[in-house]
Amino acid sequence: MIRLLCEINDTVRHAHTVGANAIEDRLLAVYRQRYGEIITAGKTNNPNPPGHGARSPATNLLARLGGFATDVLRFAHDLRVPFDNNLAERDIRMVKLRQKISGCLRTWAGAETFCAIRSYLSTARKQGVNALDASRDSIMDQSGCPEPAEQLREPVVSKPPDMSLDLAASRE
Repeated sequence: MIRLLCEINDTVRHAHTVGANAIEDRLLAVYRQRYGEIITAGKTNNPNPPGHGARSPATNLLARLGGFATDVLRFAHDLRVPFDNNLAERDIRMVKLRQKISGCLRTWAGAETFCAIRSYLSTARKQGVNALDASRDSIMDQSGCPEPAEQLREPVVSKPPDMSLDLAASRE
């Protein structure tokens, strides 16, 4: 499976370098078929346990890879989708690091401000703008940079829903 996914990723990278917008449907069909064959072979080698016993990690992984094949292979169908989710993980990392260091975000307003600033700087970085330049331009209200989070129509972070639900009403 790893070799197949890396091979598809190499094909996608090659398509990017030659300026192609997509991979040929015929080649995608071959990749999908090979993917399905690998899932089938994996299920044959790792059958479900009899009865209602717990499934092995390999069986769980095969079930997820088989059930979400379209999502796993999305990077091959839509060349704008990255092969990995490293950018998304990097975006979350600073929030988790902040929680780890200080234990929490003290107020809701502080959490909203922190997330708005991180979101703004992350967007600037993804657009190729230096974080220091983006911060300076935001403070000086220069045009040509991403819109500051305070000026967005909707809040960047919404408060969690009220957890005190009327359980009797929700069962009806």
